[in-house]
Amino acid sequence: MILKTDRLLLRSPIQADASRIASLAGDFEVASMTGTIPHPYSEEMAASWIGGLHKGEEGVAFAIDLGSELIGCIGYRALARDHAEMGYWIGRPYWGKGYATEAARAMIGLIFAHEDYAYVIASHFADNPASARVISKLGFEATGEIRRRCAARGLRTRCLTYRLERDRAMAFHGGGVRQSLPAGEELGSPGDLR
Repeated sequence: MILKTDRLLLRSPIQADASRIASLAGDFEVASMTGTIPHPYSEEMAASWIGGLHKGEEGVAFAIDLGSELIGCIGYRALARDHAEMGYWIGRPYWGKGYATEAARAMIGLIFAHEDYAYVIASHFADNPASARVISKLGFEATGEIRRRCAARGLRTRCLTYRLERDRAMAFHGGGVRQSLPAGEELGSPGDLR
């Protein structure tokens, strides 16, 4: 499946992306803001992650392309029958340009259009105000905080948690995303969330 937004293309990661993913996600400033990306992060580790995606072991993930250049990744993983957790990262050269918000808006549209979840959760480390702004713009509501392991830092870190209910997502997210299958069949817009 491919998702298109005004500026971005979200597509399945391929093995040829491993070097670029390792370079961008392996930056400590990026990895330290995620729970699962270690530091250092090698090309072999990125290739293994992509292989796990294709085997269905890593949830659903998309490479985020700006033009023909990979700038990050975004995805979600089912945690229970009624909800999933969404996560993302953007390479440091692309911070502050709204790409995370744009990609996450598309992801939310996909999740609620094609999955039967009642809600989606997201979180960010307390020292990541940029992700706090992204999550807030998307309509998530704060639910509290936990201590979560950060692989890059090698310790448990204060993490703020959020939840987006299906009805609230419908109110916040309409239009702006065109979705298509590889065969070109149109799926509708996120404004048709059901």
